[in-house]
Amino acid sequence: MQGNYNAGMKTYTFDQYLNIRSAISPMVSPDGRRVAFLSDITGNFQVWSIGLKQNPSEQWPRQLTFFTDKVWEIHGTKVTPHLIAVSDVGGNERQQLYLISNYGARDVDRADGNHAENALGLEGHDVRRLTSNDDAIHRFGAWSKDGSQIVYTSNERNNVDFDVYIMDVGSGESRLLQECSGNRAIGAWSPGGEQLILINAVASEQVELSLLDLVTGTEIAVTANLPHARYSAIKWIDQGVYCLTDRLDDCLALCQLDLKTGDVEPIVTATELLSHHHDTRGELNSLVISPDGKTAVVELNGDGFAHLYAVDLNSQAVVPIDGLDRGILSGLTFGAEHQLFGSFQSPNSNPDIWSVDLAHGTTNQITFSNYAGVEPSTFINPSLIQFESFDGLSIPAFFYEPKMPPPEGGYPCILYVHGGPASQQRPDFDVRFQFFLNHGYALLVTNVRGSSGYGRHYMMLDDLELRMESVVDLKHAVQWLHSQEQINSTRVAIYGRSYGGFMVLAALTEYPELFAAGIDVVGIGNWVSFMERTSPWRRPHREREYGSLEDHHELLERISPIHKAERIQMPLMVLAGDNDPRVPLFESEQIVEKVRNAGGTVEFVHYADEGHRFSKLTNRIDSFTKMAAFLERYL
Repeated sequence: MQGNYNAGMKTYTFDQYLNIRSAISPMVSPDGRRVAFLSDITGNFQVWSIGLKQNPSEQWPRQLTFFTDKVWEIHGTKVTPHLIAVSDVGGNERQQLYLISNYGARDVDRADGNHAENALGLEGHDVRRLTSNDDAIHRFGAWSKDGSQIVYTSNERNNVDFDVYIMDVGSGESRLLQECSGNRAIGAWSPGGEQLILINAVASEQVELSLLDLVTGTEIAVTANLPHARYSAIKWIDQGVYCLTDRLDDCLALCQLDLKTGDVEPIVTATELLSHHHDTRGELNSLVISPDGKTAVVELNGDGFAHLYAVDLNSQAVVPIDGLDRGILSGLTFGAEHQLFGSFQSPNSNPDIWSVDLAHGTTNQITFSNYAGVEPSTFINPSLIQFESFDGLSIPAFFYEPKMPPPEGGYPCILYVHGGPASQQRPDFDVRFQFFLNHGYALLVTNVRGSSGYGRHYMMLDDLELRMESVVDLKHAVQWLHSQEQINSTRVAIYGRSYGGFMVLAALTEYPELFAAGIDVVGIGNWVSFMERTSPWRRPHREREYGSLEDHHELLERISPIHKAERIQMPLMVLAGDNDPRVPLFESEQIVEKVRNAGGTVEFVHYADEGHRFSKLTNRIDSFTKMAAFLERYL
């Protein structure tokens, strides 16, 4: 589509923005000749691969999966040319595991360059489903050292607890290793293959580790009697076990873990790295270790922006890694000894696969995702701002302003609230934000108390009885907007999804005078019915943060927007997926009914083939186009 012109600036439709492509989650083949990745080239994330020995910009990548539904994850091994792909059906989150044999290399990728005998260009890969229980969730854990087996967890026994299984990928035969209780995942497989580190995510701020002996079947607690802490990115190499944890500090730090005592020894702390970034808050976010076990690479998440550092695990010397623009890195993985791969994006650059040569300090772009005809010069970077809340707490947010001058009265503005709540809105490439900016809306994108990325204390500031204090933060966000002369204070809408959808409904019912419209996507309107109906495997984890039906019923009733729905007299749009296992469709249905019965204006859109996240391109185009029309009418 050609687009229109608005106030002298070219504008684009939502379907153009939603056709901007991305590439994420790189996995390098053992021979280092190809990289597999996830891309939405077809409109839905599938597995692709591309050669590394030729110029990637002159190649066409090869598609390896052709599923109807999105591929959510891929997992590779350093010793065999196999991948595990993770997919579900219609967004129901009952993930199944698929084996991709080979990276789809044509024989023309051969190092000898002999192409004549391979003119047919056979695809050279195969896709086979490994798990068979459609009603169960399967979580990939780890590959064995020789690449012949995988371990994973699944709740197929009772739909609640995740047990540990081992599978031979050649035959597809699986075996139960251990019945477990709780929300279990696999952290790491020992180099010798005799033990597994198991993770039990009890709550956002409490992760418990245990050690499962595969020979004796004995499970030994590692952290059960120690102070509550988070543990992530666990790496078990010959030299020991490394992880990110906040056991010793408020923020996640790189530590070495003693499996016998549970003690952790700090190697690099966020405080140390933040000292090089003036007036910045954050913590460590990612950890990968080179194949030789000598070098760790950590990502410092500084106010949302990524800063990479190489750490010598012997000397503990820390060196910054430069070469990439200011933005976000994800899916870090090593190829050759000194070559790091990841997906890079920024507010004005869509996600693509890049490599960083640590030995020479050079970077190389591997994939070149399409902009769908949208001119990159129209993309806008935000300003990082802070506003003060009711108790003096400084709340970080990103403020986006359109390039076009404000109309008379000021820009209409969208206040965006992320989900989680233990999550963080980072300065990523968000086609929603860029569309609204292109059409003359300003945006304030908040990380209110309860967000992750700023340390343990900040993340827990909205737990249980403190829940509504994060909603008060939104009031002060709007007050900050009122202080900006370029913003029209009578034309502020609030938009959020999942837990952010609850925040939308809570803000509309607590402070209706502040908002001209609201958009709730798969949000929680009634905490009691949500806790009753959310998937049973999720409930214990959610109770620690939100409250349990047994002990906090009155609290859950009191903070539920459904009981104040008559206050929502401004236009409301509600979007949902029928297959949502996290926030069931009933949550959206009942808030729509309540608001309509109270005389409010509600537009309700839901999709039979989607879950908690809308993944199909046709549904995404439809939902966002309707969202844009809604705001055009009422804002």
